[in-house]
Amino acid sequence: MAQSLAELGRLAHTLGLTVVDTITQNRASFHPGTYLGSGKVAELKTAVTVHKAGVVVLDHELSPSQARNLEKETGAEVMDRTAVILEIFHRHARSRAAKAQVEIVRLEYMAPRLREAGKGRDRQRGGIGGKGAGESGMELDRRKIRDRIAELSAELRSLEEEQSTQRARRRTLNRVALVGYTNAGKSTLMRALTGSEVYVADKLFATLDTTVRTLHPETRPRILISDTVGFINKLPHGLVASFKSTLDEALEASLLVHVIDASDPAHERQLAVTAQVLAEIGAADVPRLLVFNKIDRASDEAAACVRLATRWPEAVVMSARRSDDVAHLRQSLIDFFGRHLVEEDLRIPYSRQDLRGEIFEHCQVLEERYEENDVVFRVRAAPAHLARLRAA
Repeated sequence: MAQSLAELGRLAHTLGLTVVDTITQNRASFHPGTYLGSGKVAELKTAVTVHKAGVVVLDHELSPSQARNLEKETGAEVMDRTAVILEIFHRHARSRAAKAQVEIVRLEYMAPRLREAGKGRDRQRGGIGGKGAGESGMELDRRKIRDRIAELSAELRSLEEEQSTQRARRRTLNRVALVGYTNAGKSTLMRALTGSEVYVADKLFATLDTTVRTLHPETRPRILISDTVGFINKLPHGLVASFKSTLDEALEASLLVHVIDASDPAHERQLAVTAQVLAEIGAADVPRLLVFNKIDRASDEAAACVRLATRWPEAVVMSARRSDDVAHLRQSLIDFFGRHLVEEDLRIPYSRQDLRGEIFEHCQVLEERYEENDVVFRVRAAPAHLARLRAA
C-alpha cells in the first residue's frame, strides 16, 4: 500500500498538485456509497477544511455516485486514480494520434459520469438535431460524446494506416524499442543513444508519442531506436488498448530494451508490471535486454551493482548520464544484431549501380573491387538484405 500511495503522490505532483495529507483505510469491503467508511469520510472532511485543500485524490477507481457523494461531503473536487492518469495523458499528448487516443478514453470515462448541472437541465427538449420530445439534456450530451468518439475513431484509423505504412518501410531494418515503467529514464536513454533532442522531463508519462531515431554514431546496417509510452500499475485498460499504435513499436521490434529504474525500491514490482503489459499485447516472445538505469542514484551504487548482476547476470547496469555506460549499451545493441550478419561477396553489374546507395545503407562494406563486368562488394549484412539485393 505504501508503494502505491507514494506512486499516487508522484502522479499528483505531475499534475502540479501538492500533497498536504495522506489518509489510509483498512476495512474488509468498500462502502458502496462513498468508498470510504463514515469515520474516514469525517476524517477526510476535517483534513480538507484544515488544509484548505481543493482536490482529493484516491488510489482506486470510484463509481460516479461514489465520487459525487464524496464531493458533496468534502466540498472538494474528487479524482480517482484513473482520472489523474487521464488528465496527465491529456496534458502531455502532442501528436494528433496521441491527442485523439487520449480524448477517446477520456470521453468513455466521462460518459457514465455525466450528471445534469444547472437549472432546467432535466427538461425534455426536441427540435432540429434532437430525438424529439423525449431527449433530455443528459441524453443529448451522451449522444454528442458517442458521435465525437466515432469521429475520433475514424481519424485514428486513418492515422494508424499512415503509421503502418511507415513501419512497413522500416520492417527490414534492425529495430529496438525502449519499454519500461514510466519515468524509468527511457527518454534520457533515447537522447543518449541517438543524439536527438527528444523531450525529457522528471515526470510520469512525459512521453506519449512514439519517437523513432537512428542509433548514433550510425552503424551499417542502421539500427533504429524507438521510445514508447511508459507503463504503470493499474494503468486503465482503455489506455493500453488505445495506445495500440505506440505499443505496436514494441510488438514489431527486433529487440526490446526493458529499462528499469535501479534506484527505485519498487523496481521489481515495476519490472513485473511491464512484463505483464507486454504479455497482454503479444510481445512476450520478443527478445529482451534488461537495462537497469539510474544506478548513479542508488544509495549504495557498488552494492546495488553486485546485487543486480547476481540476480540478472545478462542485464546491463548503467546510468544514461555516463558516456561510458551509454557506449557499453550501444555496443551491446550492435553485438546483438551482429550475430545475425553474414559476410559474403555481392556481385553487382555495372548496369545496376543504382543499387549502390542501398548497399551502403544496409550493409557493412568491407571491400570494394572492380572487375571486367561487375563491381564486387565484400559485405557483412543480414541474409534477407543480401537475398533482396541479389534479386533486384
